[in-house]
Amino acid sequence: MRAVVCHSLNLSDNLQVDDVDEPVVGSDQVVVQVEAVGLSYLDAVFIEGTYQIAHPTPFIPGGEFAGRVVEVGEYVSDFTVGDVVAGESIVGALAERVAVSRLQLTKVPVGISTTLASTVLQSYSTALYALTRRTVVVPGQSLLVLGAGGGVGLACVDVAISLGASVVAVASSPEKRRAATSLGAQHVIDPASEDLKMRTRELFSTGVDVVVDPVGGTLAEPALRALGYGGHYLVVGFASGTIPKIPLNLVLLNNRSVIGVESAIAFEKNPELARSLYDDVMTGLREGHYHPLEPKTVSLAEVSETLRAIRNRQVVGKVAVIPREWLT
Repeated sequence: MRAVVCHSLNLSDNLQVDDVDEPVVGSDQVVVQVEAVGLSYLDAVFIEGTYQIAHPTPFIPGGEFAGRVVEVGEYVSDFTVGDVVAGESIVGALAERVAVSRLQLTKVPVGISTTLASTVLQSYSTALYALTRRTVVVPGQSLLVLGAGGGVGLACVDVAISLGASVVAVASSPEKRRAATSLGAQHVIDPASEDLKMRTRELFSTGVDVVVDPVGGTLAEPALRALGYGGHYLVVGFASGTIPKIPLNLVLLNNRSVIGVESAIAFEKNPELARSLYDDVMTGLREGHYHPLEPKTVSLAEVSETLRAIRNRQVVGKVAVIPREWLT
C-alpha cells in the first residue's frame, strides 16, 4: 500500500509517498481504509522532532483519521466491516490503511462526514479531558482560553460553552477571534493590542475561574495573574515554542492550582479513558452539543506546507487531508 513517510526530523519537503507493507490485523485490532486525515500541531512537532516524546525515523505521520472498517481481529465484537469510524493513532494515519486497537476507534454518527470526523477527536477529547476530568467546569464559571483560534483552543471554547461557562477567548488575529465568537465566546482579547490581565479583570473583577493554556510563552504569566482566587490553570501545551517560567508566589498567595493536561500520554496509559472520551465526542456531535468548524481540506502534495503553517500558528481551526490519489 501507499503511505506518506517521514525520513528525517524536519518540516522541510522531506515527506514522500512510498510503498510500504500492508498492516496486519491483531486479535483485538481493526484495519481501517483511510478516507481523511486530520493534521494537527502534534503532527508538526513529531515530524520536526521537537515534541517531548521522540519518534524514530522512518515513520508514517498522522495521528487522527476517519474511514471505513475493512478487517477486524478475532476478539473484536464492537466493530464490523463497513462501519464508518474515526480514530487516533499517534502516528501511522497518513496511509491507505491503518491498523489500531478497537479502543482507539469510535463510530461516526450518520450525517457526520469523514472529513469532519477526522479532525475532531484529538482536539475535542483533549478539551473534554481538560474540562471534565483534570478539572470539572460547572455552569456559571468563567474561562480564559489562550490560543482560541487553533484546534484545541476552539474545542475548549465549544466544550466550555456546552458546560454552561462564560468564555474569554484570546487569539492573535481577527479571523481567529471571529471563529471563537462563532462558537459562543462572549468576549475576545487581542493580545497584541490589549493588556490581557487588565482586560480580563475588567470583564471579571475577581478574575476567571479557569485558564486554558495551549500556548505558553509570554502570555502565561499575565494569564495566571488574570486567574481568580482558588482558580485552576490548565497547562495544555506550548504552541508558542517557549515553555514559560512563572513566579510560583502567584500560585501560593491565591491558592491557585496549576494542572497538567497531556491527553496523548494519558490515553496511552488508559485506553479505556480514551475510548470513553471518543464516544462522548461523537455523542456530543450527534446531539448538537458541539459545533466544530468545517475543516479546510488539502491534498497529499500540500501536507508539508500545511504542517509548517500549523506549526507557525497561521491556521484557523483544523485541516483535513483528503488522499484522492488513494481513493480513486
